[in-house]
Parts: sequence; C-alpha cells; structure tokens
Amino acid sequence: MPPGSDREDQPSPPQALPDDRSARDRQAAQAAGTPRREAAADASFSSTPPRGTQGPAGAAMEPAGHPRHEEPAAALAPTPAAPASAGSTPPTPPGASGTLGTRTAVSSGSEAERLRYVGAATRRIARGLDLDEILLGLCRSAVPAFADAILVYLRDPLPVGDERPSGPLVLRLRRADGGLDEPSGQSYVGTVLAPVPAEPAYGGAAESTLVRLDGPLAEVLRGVRPVFAEHPQSAAALEELLRFGEGPSASAGAGRPGERPGLHPEPGAARSDRPLHPPVLPTGRRAILAPLRGRRRVIGAAVLLRRPDRPPFESDDLLVAAQLATHTALGVDKAVLYGREAYIADALQREMLPDSLPQPTGVRLASRYLPAAESARVGGDWYDAIPLPGSRVALVVGDVMGHSMTSAAIMGQLRTTVQTLAGLDLAPQEVLYHLDEQAQRLGSDRMATCVYAVYDPIAHRLVVANAGHPPPILLHANGLAEVLRVPPGAPIGVGGVPFEAVELPAPAGATLVLYTDGLVESRTRDVWGGIELLRERLHDAATVLSPPPLEPLCDEILEILGPGDRDDDIALLAARFDGISPSDVAYWYLEPQPQTAGRARRLARQALRRWDLEHLIEPTELLVSEIVTNAVRYAERPITLRLLRTDVLRCEVGDDAPLLPQMRHAQPQDEGGRGLYLVSRMAQRWGATRLSAGKVVWFELAIP
Repeated sequence: MPPGSDREDQPSPPQALPDDRSARDRQAAQAAGTPRREAAADASFSSTPPRGTQGPAGAAMEPAGHPRHEEPAAALAPTPAAPASAGSTPPTPPGASGTLGTRTAVSSGSEAERLRYVGAATRRIARGLDLDEILLGLCRSAVPAFADAILVYLRDPLPVGDERPSGPLVLRLRRADGGLDEPSGQSYVGTVLAPVPAEPAYGGAAESTLVRLDGPLAEVLRGVRPVFAEHPQSAAALEELLRFGEGPSASAGAGRPGERPGLHPEPGAARSDRPLHPPVLPTGRRAILAPLRGRRRVIGAAVLLRRPDRPPFESDDLLVAAQLATHTALGVDKAVLYGREAYIADALQREMLPDSLPQPTGVRLASRYLPAAESARVGGDWYDAIPLPGSRVALVVGDVMGHSMTSAAIMGQLRTTVQTLAGLDLAPQEVLYHLDEQAQRLGSDRMATCVYAVYDPIAHRLVVANAGHPPPILLHANGLAEVLRVPPGAPIGVGGVPFEAVELPAPAGATLVLYTDGLVESRTRDVWGGIELLRERLHDAATVLSPPPLEPLCDEILEILGPGDRDDDIALLAARFDGISPSDVAYWYLEPQPQTAGRARRLARQALRRWDLEHLIEPTELLVSEIVTNAVRYAERPITLRLLRTDVLRCEVGDDAPLLPQMRHAQPQDEGGRGLYLVSRMAQRWGATRLSAGKVVWFELAIP
C-alpha cells in the first residue's frame, strides 16, 4: 500500500508500522526537535509497510485529522527493495535482536514513482518561507522515504543575493534528521539515542567544517552534482565534511560538548559526556554528498545516508538527490533574500515612526504599533502627533495599502508631507487635499487611508477629516463610547474627490481612539463587526474605571485580537482630552500702534498677579515687550496676545505678517536686533510658526 499525501504536498502516512519502527521514527523526530504530534503529521515520505500489513478493508491507517490525497495511492520511495515474496521481510543483519523489529519494505521504484516522489518533496520544500521551514521540509521529505539520515550544512555566514562572501569557507551543520542505529547498537553517525533519548544521534559529525580550497570537499562542491561516496575523492570529501570521531571540540567555532546547534533538542534535555562508540563512516552507495548551489554560488551541502539493512542507493537516486538539493538551495536563497528585505523594510518603517510622542498642554497621548504576521510583517501603517499654534495638537493615523519596502517608503513620504502641511496650520480637509495631490505626484499606484484630527484644548473642540479610513471612536468620561460620524471620503491617491471636515465637542476626560484596519478586520469578522467589538471593549473598560488609565487601555484594546488575527500591521493612537481651564487663559486683541508694547506689558503684569506668579513678572514683561514691538513694526491688522498657565507659562503673539523672524547677532554699534537674542537666552523654549494668514511667535517660562 503506497504512501499518500498530507493534503497535496506529501504522501499519506504508511499503513500500520511495526512498533519498533514507530519508536525509531519518534526518536528521530525528537532528535530533530520535532514534537511527537508534529512527527506524526510529518511522517509523510515513509516507506511502504510490509506486504500484508493493512488496516480494515485494506485501507492505509492515517493519523486523525489528516485528509487523504485525491491522487491514486502509489509507492513513492524511489529506490526499489530487494525481491521478496508476499509477506516476507528484508534480511536482518547478523547480531540483530528480534525485539528490534524488521525494516519495512518498499515497492519497486519506477520512473513515474520517482517523479511523483520528487514532485511531492519539492512542493513541500517550496512551501517554506524561512530558512528553518525549508530545511525542515527537506529533512522530512528525505527521511525515511529516501534515506535513513540526513545532515544539512550551510555556509556561515550565508551570502545574501549578489553579495560576494568574504573570509574562509565554513560549513556549519544547520539541520539533521533520522538515525543510523544498527540492531547491534552501533551508530554509523555517532552514538545511538539511548540512553539519553533527547540527544540527537550525530555525536560523531562535525558541527562546522573549514573547507580547504585545495581539498577533496572543495572539489566536489565545485562539481555541483551529487556523488556517491564510492570513489576515493568523494569518500575523502565526505570524511572532510563530517570529520567523524573528532567531536565538536575540533570543529571551528564549536560550542560545548554535546551541544548540537540546528538540531533542536528538546528543551531541558540532558546532555551526555559519555564516550562515543567508534563511529563508522558510511561509504559506497550508502552515502550521497549533494552540493547545494543557489542562484550564484554553492551555499552548502546535504549528506544522505542509509543503513546496511536497507538497499543502497541506485544511480537514478543521484537525480533525485540533485532535485532535492536544487530546490532546497533555491529556497534558501529565497528565504535569505526575503529575510533581508523584510528586516530592512521593518527597520525602515520603525525609523519613520516617532520615537516618542510629544506631550502638548491639555492632552495626554499613548500609542501602539504591532507588525503583521511573519509572512507579511512589513506594512505602511503610521501614527503621529504634531503640536500646533495655540496649544492645539494634530492627531494623525494612516495606512498605506500593501506589505513591502515600497509601502514602508511611501508611508515615510506621506508622514513627512503631513508634518509639513500641519506646520502651515491648514484646516484638516485642506491637509488631506494637499496630501492627495502629493500622493499623485509620487506616481505610485499604492493608495492610502488617513484620518486627521485637530484638538483645541482651550475651546474643547475637535475638527476631524477622513480619507477612506476607519472612523475614530470617542470614549466619554461617563463610559459612553460612540463611533464618530465623519464623512469617509476617498482614499489618498484617488484624486478629484473633495474632503469634508466636521467639528465636534471634545469634553474634558474624553478619550479619542484612532486606529488602522488591522485592529478591527480579520478572517473571522468584517471591519464594521470589529469596530463594534472595539466600541464595546472601550465601554467595558470605562465601566470598571472611568476614565481608564491610558496605557493599560491601549493594552486592553489590543486584546480584541484573537489567535491568527495579525494578518495586517496595527497602528493605534489614543488621546485623553484634559483641556485647559478658561481661568488659566488670558487673551487680548491689540492695535498695531507705538504704545501697544507698553499696554501689553501692563496686561501681562495684571494676569501674572492674578495667577500668583509675581516672580515671573520681570522676565515676562521684557520678553513680551520685545516680541510685541517686532509685531507692531510689520503688522497691518490687530495683533493677538495670549498667556497660558499650565505646567509652564506660555506667551503667544500673533500678527498677519507671514515673514518669520530671524535671530541675528547685533554689532556693538547697532541700536536694534537684540530682541530675539534676549528671548532665546531667557526663555525655556521659544519658536515661530507660520499660519494660513500670518504667524505666531511664542515662548515658555518655567513655573517653579
């Protein structure tokens, strides 16, 4: 009865195996770090069971939950077994114990069977997306259907793409599977599993090998094609690679005795320092050395070994080994390139996200970013918080469609554009309009969604505009969570569609939650189902404690993600509106007249006395006088003076002149030009911001 398939990529498990064979397979799986359940699922390329050993009605016995393959069952083991009568078993080597059981026989290998085996094996190898998955696919495909043991060596370090490797050629053991334990207890690769079952059975093989460029191993690697260990040169190459009997301490860069990097022993497994049995190097047609050649160069080698109680490899098996080696090498190349690209894109994206959020007056901020699943972890989600004049703050969350370095690069460009537009103090709908124009100028077919909100802590108002993004949710202090009714708009990059903004109340104690669709959309629910789930979660959090602490609230929001819901990356921005009390604000309009500077000093002095800040009167009067004098010189319309008392004293002077002031170093004979120099020396912070009509110059003084 032939092996079948695990879905479409692997033959189905064998019929009822002898107990000793099942035990050996479990031991081999444990040696390669594969749990028993995984070993059962991965026993896909095993040999055909002994003739006459069948389940009910002659059907192959399969592990529960493994669907049968639709293709006709056929024996896929490529090497034919020795002729045997029905129900017979291969001869047992001398000294074998009857309790060890018998080696399962395989049906006669035909060209069609080899092709089916190679097809299933290469499909399984190609399924892997990373290095470990590809090597695991090779090992599980080869053992036990094609060989009894396999060792895979790769260059250390692996070259990436067209990168030319430098330094000596070192091959390091990255994965191994199976075992060559004989009934007598002697292993052809090293010590058998007993008496420490969790330790891999490769005690005699080198963990790493320094390849001599003039040695036999280098010659075989240059030849690219798999070879039997039946000629002196190929046998010497195999001996140079495995270096049996020298032990790991003789290997370049070897670790502690008994440690096998890449073999994945069970966690907490005991390590054995016992002396090894004298190892015997497999020779002849019981060993194949197959170079692994990638797109540019040889990147490693695979060693396939058979026990003496199994028929040796045939000449056609070299073609099978060549196919396995080729697909594995190309897969490793792909995995290394993919890993490098994903790493660069992920690093690029994280560098483009803010390291820390600002702490503007009247609002507290918290954020989270989670990459997508491993298969598509690089996305274009971003968030930002941008301080604006008048103690306002712009809150932004966006999502560039797709998962690639291009998405991350476009995200960085759009985020920079938003920061520039926000600095011009444009209305939210105008910011999205110009952002859409910029996206079209970039010439990319990648669209993006974005929500842009401006919070005014003095007016306690929120202005929001949306470009195809999931709507924000506002959690009120009383526990009410509402999805804000904001016109959705078209995604960024569509063009020709106007954007609308809505102005909403933003009461003190409320929390605004901005997010990307990766938080609310999954395989099990649509976007609106996820939004409703998020709204309910926010309501429940406020029921326990209102308002809920901001950082724990973000963590609780992410808990709505179930297992396997991370198909997309997630950006989350939460803003707690504290507001600024009207009693902490003083605001005046002043005509641009010569005496305005004196009036501004008197108004500032009165406000500071009302706030019990008399110790700040002198520096505040001096700095206000300098800035107001400069504004009066260029303004044509009334100027504004505003004082804000929070954790600092902030003064803002606005006028209609668009030209920003420039600090200069006045010469001793100059009568003016020292105002901004005094501001920069005396203020804790200062700056100037261009508005849509004019500018604002501000400074801050610390309140002791």
